[in-house]
Amino acid sequence: MRPLQISAETAIALSKQLGVPIEQLMHMPQHILMQKIAELAKSDNAPASGKDEQPPSQQEN
Repeated sequence: MRPLQISAETAIALSKQLGVPIEQLMHMPQHILMQKIAELAKSDNAPASGKDEQPPSQQEN
């Protein structure tokens, strides 16, 4: 299996966000990495507060 074809900057950022060593990240199977990125995106998109917020287009100025 060949290492992932991502830049060094991307590898460092993903390593920090996922909490895995860069060496492990670079040799991680692509489908597993994509699953971890999807889980990370879900957790980032989840509202931090419990209240519902209006989309920017519906907010009053």
